[in-house]
Amino acid sequence: MENTQSILTIKEVAAILRVSKAHIHNVLGGKVPGVPKLSHLTLGRRKLIRREWLDQWMETSRTR
Repeated sequence: MENTQSILTIKEVAAILRVSKAHIHNVLGGKVPGVPKLSHLTLGRRKLIRREWLDQWMETSRTR
């Protein structure tokens, strides 16, 4: 079984990036101009982000 530490919630991602949960929802939906969409899983109403996807997204965003 995969380590659950590698699965992050919206709240955890917001804390890591030091932004609001609403901003993370906008990034997931591609509503922030100039910022690439962040890959995520949707389970019902819950959105989950793998740590490796977040790291890759941060690296991609940094080089822009």
